[in-house]
Amino acid sequence: MSEPVSAPPLAASTPSLAVDVIDIDDPTDLRVDDFRDLNSVDRRPDLPTLPGGRPGKGLVIAEGVLVAQRMIASRFTPHAFLGVDKRLGELADDLRNPSLSGVPFYRASAEVMAEIVGFHLNRGVLGVARRPAALEVDDALANATTIAVLEGVNDHENIGSIFRNAAGLGVDAVLFGAGCADPLYRRCVRVSMGHVLLVPHARFDDWRGALDLLADHGFTTVALTPRESAVPLADAVSADKVAVLVGAEGPGLSETAIRGSHVAARIPMSRGTDSLNVATAAAIAFYERVRSGTIDR
Repeated sequence: MSEPVSAPPLAASTPSLAVDVIDIDDPTDLRVDDFRDLNSVDRRPDLPTLPGGRPGKGLVIAEGVLVAQRMIASRFTPHAFLGVDKRLGELADDLRNPSLSGVPFYRASAEVMAEIVGFHLNRGVLGVARRPAALEVDDALANATTIAVLEGVNDHENIGSIFRNAAGLGVDAVLFGAGCADPLYRRCVRVSMGHVLLVPHARFDDWRGALDLLADHGFTTVALTPRESAVPLADAVSADKVAVLVGAEGPGLSETAIRGSHVAARIPMSRGTDSLNVATAAAIAFYERVRSGTIDR
C-alpha cells in the first residue's frame, strides 16, 4: 500500500496571497524580534519608553484573527505577522489585500511561536504595526456627533472595554485627558477586540481648553457623576452632539471637569451602590444616547 500524501502547506496552495510566507524554525531568528518577549516588563515591543527613560519600539500588537483583520482594515498598517499555518489559512482572504504586498508572514509551529513571544498564544497569530502620527483633536472630532472623553482612566482593560463599547454603540471618537493609560498597549488592543485601531482617538493636555473646544464644535458636554444633585442620565444625552465625560475608578471626574461641563448626569442606581465600573457606566451612557434616537442603528 502506498504512503498517504499529506496536503501541501497553505502557502503552496494559495499563491495569490499578497504577503510573503516565511517559515521560522529557530525561535532566536532576529527577523521575529518585533514579536519577542511580549510579557517582559522591560523589553516588550509595545512600550514607547523603556525603564530608565530609554526609547522603546512603541509597536502596536494585534492578537488573534479578528484583531488582525481589524488592524489590516485600519490606519495601523501591519508590517509583519507571526502565526501558525491554521491561522494563515483563516486569514487568507485578508492577506490577499494589495496593501500587504511583500509584508512577511512568519509561519511557525505553536512551540516555536511560544518560545518567541514568551507564552503559549491560544489565538495563534499576531500582527505588528508601527504607530502612525497621533491624530489631532480636531481630526478626531471631524464629522463626530457622539464622543467619549476620559480623565485619569489608567486601567488598560477599562480602556479596551470602553473602545469595544464605543464601537458597538455608535460612538465616533474617544478623547484622552491627563492621567490616562496608553490605549495602544497590547492589553488595550486585545480587550477592545481591535476597535481601538478603528475608533478615532486623540489626546489633549488642558481640560479647560478642551471643554471650550468641544463647545466650539457644538458639543454638549455631559459629566458622569454619582452626585444626587446631578440630573438623570436619560435627560442629558439627547442633544444633537454629545460628549460623555468619565473619570477613573474611585475618584471619578475632577471638579474642573464637572464644573466645566454643560451638565452633570447620574445613572440611577439601587440604594447602597455608589458607583459602577467606568467601562460599564460609559456603556450605559452610550446606550442611552442610542435610545434617545439621535444615533441611527
